[in-house]
Amino acid sequence: MSRRFCRDGEIYSVESIVAMILRRCREVVEKFAKQPVRDVVITVPVFFNQAERRALVAATEIAELNLLQLLNDHTAAGLNYGAFRRKEITESAQILLIYDVGATKVTASVLEYVLVEEKKRGEKNPVMTTLGVGYNRMVGGFEITQRLRDIFVNNFRQTKKTKTDITTNPRSMAKMLQEAERVKIVLSANVNFTAQIESVHEEQDFTMSVTRAMLEDAISDLEVKLVQPIVDALKMADLSPEKVNQVVLMGGGSRVPLIQEFVQTFFKKKELGKFLNTDEAIAMGAVYQAAHLSKGFKVKKFDVRDLQIFPIQVDFVSAHNKDETGAGRLIRRPIYPMKSFMPASKKVLSFTSFTEDFSMNVNYGEMRQLSADQLMEFGSLNISEIKIGGVTDLYVKQTAKEGTVFKGIKTHFDLDNSGILHVDGAEMLLEQPPKSESTLASLAGKITGLFSSNNKLDKTKNEENQENLESEETNDKSRSTVDTAENQTKIEKAAGDNVTSSALFLFQTATNVAEIKLDEKPQQIKISLKLMESILDVLPISDSEINIAKNRIAEFERKEKEKAIREEAHHDLESLAVDLSDKLTQDEFSRFLTADEHTALQKKVSQVKTWLEDDVDINTPTTEFVQNKKTIDELLRPVKVRITEDQERPAMVTELISMFNHTEMFLLFAQNLTEAEVFTEVEINTLSNLLDGTKSWLAAKMELQNKLKPTDSPALTVSEGKEKLMSLDREVKYLLNKMKFSKPKSKKEEKTKETTTESNETLSETIEGSGTVSEENSNEASGDAQPLESDVKKNEELKDGEQKGDAPHDGSEL
Repeated sequence: MSRRFCRDGEIYSVESIVAMILRRCREVVEKFAKQPVRDVVITVPVFFNQAERRALVAATEIAELNLLQLLNDHTAAGLNYGAFRRKEITESAQILLIYDVGATKVTASVLEYVLVEEKKRGEKNPVMTTLGVGYNRMVGGFEITQRLRDIFVNNFRQTKKTKTDITTNPRSMAKMLQEAERVKIVLSANVNFTAQIESVHEEQDFTMSVTRAMLEDAISDLEVKLVQPIVDALKMADLSPEKVNQVVLMGGGSRVPLIQEFVQTFFKKKELGKFLNTDEAIAMGAVYQAAHLSKGFKVKKFDVRDLQIFPIQVDFVSAHNKDETGAGRLIRRPIYPMKSFMPASKKVLSFTSFTEDFSMNVNYGEMRQLSADQLMEFGSLNISEIKIGGVTDLYVKQTAKEGTVFKGIKTHFDLDNSGILHVDGAEMLLEQPPKSESTLASLAGKITGLFSSNNKLDKTKNEENQENLESEETNDKSRSTVDTAENQTKIEKAAGDNVTSSALFLFQTATNVAEIKLDEKPQQIKISLKLMESILDVLPISDSEINIAKNRIAEFERKEKEKAIREEAHHDLESLAVDLSDKLTQDEFSRFLTADEHTALQKKVSQVKTWLEDDVDINTPTTEFVQNKKTIDELLRPVKVRITEDQERPAMVTELISMFNHTEMFLLFAQNLTEAEVFTEVEINTLSNLLDGTKSWLAAKMELQNKLKPTDSPALTVSEGKEKLMSLDREVKYLLNKMKFSKPKSKKEEKTKETTTESNETLSETIEGSGTVSEENSNEASGDAQPLESDVKKNEELKDGEQKGDAPHDGSEL
């Protein structure tokens, strides 16, 4: 069973605690990304077995996350390396060894990078394959920190006299451990350092000068444990150290100079790669894989082939093969052997000897690559027991049917991309003959039908011939009896020939039907069986426990949210009270308060400060903080209005005066555009009146405002000034836009008018000088004279306007 922890009467499983960590991680990511997070890829050590991987899946379910994959950490680091060095991968294989020294484990992984061409598309994409893995899950950076802490403890015992031993005080030991971690990090870059802890134990301070040589001497015996994972990884990959193209360091522990020296010595002074970001490489590789698996992103294809380092097999007792004692023989069937690749294809295991309910065990296979200590750390070698039921009844029922043949039982297994084994189901296979009558029976029926139909045909034809003979005898009685006999003989011969040809056709058809029947295959039938799996290694957390854990986490989050709201309300009220108590003593703030307001605020602030100091405790509800702050805010509201108006009014007045100047300049410019006729007189007058009215309004308001005290309500408010400013600005912009899109009169139209005027003047002179014009023509001429005179007048006005327009224009008005 999964380990449980008890605190304050509550029982917590490992899965629920990990789920809390995952929820916290999600909160941090969502706060940074500013969007919800649902899908995750979680990295795990390569040595995690089935029970550990199932527990992590349960933790993600409790945390209400959608798990896309459990990715081995060395695979994530290798993916990060390959994805950002895609151009360096060629068709020639490159071997990379990643050496990872974590806090509590050391792993070495041999990876191969090669460019492979796809057969379907013809594209070449990189493929990363894990060739070998080695690990030690009992040594790491934390072991080094503990040894350095022990050096500090021994020094403290020798230099300080205390009533109790320091090792009996957990708090003191925690301080020593924390300082040892800090000193270890510093000594990775420096050769000496001084460790210092104040009041470490019984008010005694601790000081010690530490050198790198002291640390290296304390961990020199760890060389074998630190190097052995590299040996195991190369052995699994069947490679020598010379075949490795590059060695890359990972993990915080790899920064220790002595560990780097151990690795370099093993690889005969080969240069170590330190370019992978120790803190981010695994996470970045997992992010790339998550983007590949999710539907919302598209990334370049990068195939990953990971190893299944723990073989999985199925053990069962055969129903037929008996040993010397008469019992069934134990049979082992490997389904996912060691060094099989993940993700793996589904496997089907067939059983042909079982006709009754039976069971099988899913176990780990022989693991010679693990040492005795590693096997002890691994735990149970049994994974689960699978019971297949309903076989007996189904076998008896189905085989009782005629022609039904029992072909066996198939069980389906699947190893998903997270390395977790699933039993997908079991089914019984049966074989039945085709559902149709036999060939001989069909042939006999058809032959019988054929002859019966021929007899009917002969009888019908004889009757018809007899009728023909009778009619011939009636019509021609001179025909003899010999003619009648000859006709009868011909009829019988024709009927015989028809029967022979029909029988031959039926024989050929029957032969073809028989050949078709021989080609037909028996019918295959699959019937699902009952399957029950019982976990044998570590009992998983139940569904009820998962629901309890979800509700508990939801309750924790609710309380944390309430606590955060309460602390924020407490902080806001306390800050407001302290700030106001200081401002009430300042003239810059007090001049905006009336005597009554000052007294009321002073009293309320003093009351709140006293309440905060004396009465507030952890049980004080949030509503009391909110209510006290609301009361102070109500007292401050009119004061804040006066202060805000006083601070923002000068800027508003400055903007208004600037708008007055711009509007006056625009009016002068618009009044000089009389020739173009862009603006109407109404538009110009409207803007002029608005400008004059706003000026008068501002002067009157400023006069009233200057007479008021700081404690009086403002006569000139900022909001009113902004409204006036917007009105002026809107009117000016309207006229500017109109001028921008107006079309000036073209010169062609002016020339046309001048030509028309000259021709009209010539025509008028001709009419006046002629004395032989008829009365009708003179009437027509007199009728045409009026518009000509008006045109001349307009033309003269236009010329006068042009002469006026020749005056120089002051460009500064623009």
